[in-house]
Amino acid sequence: MTERSTTHISPAHTPTDAVGALSWHGGRLYRHGVRHRILSGALHYFRVHPELWRDRIRRLADLGLNTVDTYVAWNFHQPRADEPPRFDGWRDIERFIRTVGEEGLDVIVRPGPYICAEWSGGGLPSWLTGRDVALRSSDPAFTSPVGRWFDELVPRLAALQTAEGGPVVAVQVENEFGSFGDDRAYLRWNREALTARGIRELLFTADGPTELMLDGGTLPGTLTAVTLGSKPEAARRLLAERRPEEPFLVAEFWNGWFDHWGKRHHVRGVDSAVGTLRGILADGGSVSVYMAHGGTNFGLWAGANEDGGRLHPVVTSYDSDAPVAEDGSLTAKFFAVREALGAHGPLRSPVRLPTLPPAQVPLVHHADLLPGLRAVPAPTVTAPRPASFEQLGLDAGMVLHTARPRIPAGEHRLTLTDVRDRAVVFADGTLLGVADPDAPELRVQGTGDVVRLEILVENLGRVNYGPGIGGHKGLLGPVLVDRRIVQGWDSSPVALQEWSSGELAEAVSAGPANTRAGFGVARFHVGTPADTFLALPGSSRGLLWVNGFLLGRYRDIGPQVTLYCPAPLLRAGDNTVTVLELERLGGTLELREHPELGPPQEYVEEFD
Repeated sequence: MTERSTTHISPAHTPTDAVGALSWHGGRLYRHGVRHRILSGALHYFRVHPELWRDRIRRLADLGLNTVDTYVAWNFHQPRADEPPRFDGWRDIERFIRTVGEEGLDVIVRPGPYICAEWSGGGLPSWLTGRDVALRSSDPAFTSPVGRWFDELVPRLAALQTAEGGPVVAVQVENEFGSFGDDRAYLRWNREALTARGIRELLFTADGPTELMLDGGTLPGTLTAVTLGSKPEAARRLLAERRPEEPFLVAEFWNGWFDHWGKRHHVRGVDSAVGTLRGILADGGSVSVYMAHGGTNFGLWAGANEDGGRLHPVVTSYDSDAPVAEDGSLTAKFFAVREALGAHGPLRSPVRLPTLPPAQVPLVHHADLLPGLRAVPAPTVTAPRPASFEQLGLDAGMVLHTARPRIPAGEHRLTLTDVRDRAVVFADGTLLGVADPDAPELRVQGTGDVVRLEILVENLGRVNYGPGIGGHKGLLGPVLVDRRIVQGWDSSPVALQEWSSGELAEAVSAGPANTRAGFGVARFHVGTPADTFLALPGSSRGLLWVNGFLLGRYRDIGPQVTLYCPAPLLRAGDNTVTVLELERLGGTLELREHPELGPPQEYVEEFD
């Protein structure tokens, strides 16, 4: 059997190929007619700085893989409905795919449109999910915009298929649809949307290995793959009963797991992960290691899960306890997986990239929270009710709502009946407290006069999995003073993810600082840029920019303590870190040599 897992020879892609590279027969997979198995690893271009794409791809090749698979995040390419999708810079997926091919590996593309991936909204843009539409269904209100997106995306992928001389060997139809719904007409539409736009390579679906999920997510004539973290033998038996002619393909093998704020850092032991991997590979099985390299949820792109109506936001790091760590380091799991895959020969990649020396830098408070946010111009919508994020065309960040109710003398209840996700509340500039779905009520002292009521609502992450995808953000229910609804609101978006360096500077310049929250700045000098890990001891929760680039969120509840700052974000000379702190700004920025992702907890995902 031919397996290109131990060499780095470029696949023989020829533009004269009439059909795709991969096919199956008799339970076996073939590549151009030769027995083959896919040894793939997940690597998402949108989670890795473009200047590091080639480095990370080479590390996957060193791992012993012959294929890289990536999702395509629609909302990353088209965050606004009134603007065409972008395919330049960080969004240049064609360059990413070509780079994989140049490094001698095949490519599997998973274009969704829904991708899960612990990514904001599962990749679905909020301008679409904010409409009255049946998501992930044959509703034309959903398939029509997806079709227009595919018109832009799929021809770019089709031009990079092996049939056209490129490295793309397979394309996934939707994503784990069987865990969501059972609209077969939608699945067929999705498959036909790919083929009609030029996809000729192997098509496959991917679902959890249960009867329920496979009933909802598979299609006749389309290869069925599974996603799992354990028990591959049971999955192989189930697929053999349902699809005896098809090869065994695990489209996602969860060798690690992601983290939520306020929980522990999930890890998976090397022996556990490698044992399951060997079970998958037995008898010619194919696999994609999810994640082979996790990367980072830069900016505000981290998603969230919902359980019993409670939101569980995903942390900034997407390290996922992968063989190749968030900063590219080769872990103990890397070498164990490499051995299991049968890879030999010298490594082309260093075990670890250089880092800056450790340092402590003063973090200086420049501006308070509300003055800093107000200093950045933003449109205001005036209406009887607060405007939601979706009504304001805002995907991520915050919204500042202002109303002027008259409140009688004495103490009164102020209730935010449906806030998504967290609100900081002020009366006449004085902090009243924080409201969220678990604690929606505050106390306000009235004098009989009009009060300037300001509510700063933060979106903590859009749900990426399950029936909660597409949930709206903001003050979705009435704000009450006792039993009376507060009416007449000015709502202004705070589009933090879209702020320019100039707008960030305006916020910082809106001093002086008189409270514990707001904007702080730290500056440090770098000789030769290198990776570093940033920590904010004494600070509570907020966001951090490096030279105007929004690195991500931090929170003192952990588990994540340090934020990974890749070398390309730094420059030789002076560098500036800007912090937006929502509760309590500390006085120090630390540059560390090693990451701190929190106390570990062994976790293996299993299906019942």
